Amino acid sequence: MFHLDPAYIGHVWPTFMWTITLVAAIGCIMGFYEFVWFMSVGYGFAVMCIGLFHLIFGFAAHTFTAASVVLSILFIIYGWRLGGYILKRELTNQNYKNKVGGGAFKRTPIFVSLMMWIMSMFLYAAQTSAVSYRIINRAPDNVWAWVGIAIMACAILGEALADRQKSAAKKENPHRFCDTGLYKIVRCPNYFSEIMFWIGVTVSGIGAVQGKQWIITILALIIIVYVMYNSAQRLELRHEKTYGLDPEYQKYSDTVPILFPFTKHYHTLTTYRD
Repeated sequence: MFHLDPAYIGHVWPTFMWTITLVAAIGCIMGFYEFVWFMSVGYGFAVMCIGLFHLIFGFAAHTFTAASVVLSILFIIYGWRLGGYILKRELTNQNYKNKVGGGAFKRTPIFVSLMMWIMSMFLYAAQTSAVSYRIINRAPDNVWAWVGIAIMACAILGEALADRQKSAAKKENPHRFCDTGLYKIVRCPNYFSEIMFWIGVTVSGIGAVQGKQWIITILALIIIVYVMYNSAQRLELRHEKTYGLDPEYQKYSDTVPILFPFTKHYHTLTTYRD
């Protein structure tokens, strides 16, 4: 266990975390152009910007370790891949926009956008806080950092593979649900990978996050798990409306877990096929 000077805790931590929040705000500011981007494109780019800031700060302040560098790079890779993928999909795939957003730009009141922007910046700063605390606490590398890194790397690969497999399946047959590749194991492999990524971030903070800092880190993990579960629920609702009367989909959804692999959790809501 390492010791932190109380004066350091009182002055450096708040400044650093407020700066991270500002960086997250810049990363997701495009939500003012289209509201859903606060939670999609802006989400990815905010995490990417935080990873870049971690690198710059760590090198400038000489607080970096090997694990901190890798963790920051994983944030950059994760954010760039996710934000770029969603942005490309929303700009080029009109069918997707028609299904999810109605295909038309909807003007959101500025007050609502402002509140979502504020909530988003704080949430993204909280989600990445385990790595932020590792850097600002000047914590030495430990086995938990590398375990977290392994989980995060696998999650990025899983999410990228799931998105690629779904895109390929939809290109081949746009009117059929995807049940190939990772989708044979779980119906929402991208959401599951998302949860695993943030679990990896949290695990990486063991031995580095100190005392009350854990409140922010754990709370953020609980929120993202809830958000992913809710996203799976909304996706299931859309799939039920689209494919609910298809016997193949009924068999698929009744035998393949929706979010957590190798469980018997097949549904998040009561279906209405009758």
